[in-house]
Amino acid sequence: MTESSPINCMRCVHFYITWDAKFPKGCKAYGFKTHTLPSQTVLSSSGKPCLQFAPKTPVKPGK
Repeated sequence: MTESSPINCMRCVHFYITWDAKFPKGCKAYGFKTHTLPSQTVLSSSGKPCLQFAPKTPVKPGK
């Protein structure tokens, strides 16, 4: 990802949806839950973009 484009956590293998209504989004790589996208939390707390982003492998149709 570049500096100008935000990281889309929905396309990351570490992103997951939690059962916690107050913190519905989580990151397995960093081990936290948040109410915003995890990449936004990482950027606001560290000042650097998420370094753990790993794109999901696309699912092939018919398999």
